[in-house]
Amino acid sequence: MAKTDSHRLATSKRRAWVTGASTGIGASFARRLAQDGFDLALVARSRERLESLATELRRAHGISGDVVPADLSRAADLQRIEDLVADDDALELMVNNAGFGTAGRFAELDADREEEEIRVNVVALTRLTRAALPRLIARGGGGVINVSSMAAFQPAPLNATYAATKAFVNSFTEALHEELRGTGVHVQALCPGFTRTEFQDRAGIDASGIPSFAWMMPEEVVDASLAGLARGDVVCVPGIANRLVAATTAAVPRAVVRRILGVAVRRMLAGKSVER
Repeated sequence: MAKTDSHRLATSKRRAWVTGASTGIGASFARRLAQDGFDLALVARSRERLESLATELRRAHGISGDVVPADLSRAADLQRIEDLVADDDALELMVNNAGFGTAGRFAELDADREEEEIRVNVVALTRLTRAALPRLIARGGGGVINVSSMAAFQPAPLNATYAATKAFVNSFTEALHEELRGTGVHVQALCPGFTRTEFQDRAGIDASGIPSFAWMMPEEVVDASLAGLARGDVVCVPGIANRLVAATTAAVPRAVVRRILGVAVRRMLAGKSVER
């Protein structure tokens, strides 16, 4: 079954939902989970890209790939996805990957676009987690992966709203971890750094000065996330370089971190919006 406009999902024994599934980390999650035998429900704005990915995965792995186009910044679309998730008896894993960021001086950015960013990065993630958890708790297992960012660990001048939304994701996920002790349900905040996706191109980021060792492929990020989820890691920072940066950031006064990041971001960003 390719489409779910009728609000009916294909029958499944175990299904993973992936938002922001059309490209990048989301598409890599879909490919890895299909390889692992999960049926999939794929959510993103682009039906064409989702259909192409679902067809690829059905043919390669014999799984059921349901395509659910939606713009999670829109209340009606979000409610539709919430209802489907909440009613999915086969739900075993929820991957909240959809998100985007804006770049530039906050006082000069479009206020509606900033609110939209919060709706996707925070509100949609929160509501979809809420929709998924009762099913997972009743199942006695499964998990939720909330895709955060290295930006969650410090304020980011010229990415102020984006970094703040990701700080929310980390705090929210860590709190849920404690609430869910003893239920068999695991939650994770995945905090990737520089990853080879469309993110940089859409941002107008000049990444030429970023050393090669700082980059990861999306498949590596996904592998680290799923291995960490199996271990029960609550905050997953994939890659040695990223873990070193996170540790260093924690040890340096925040005033210094703010200043360094402000200089670095001004050099890297062209002030365009970026989406994952």
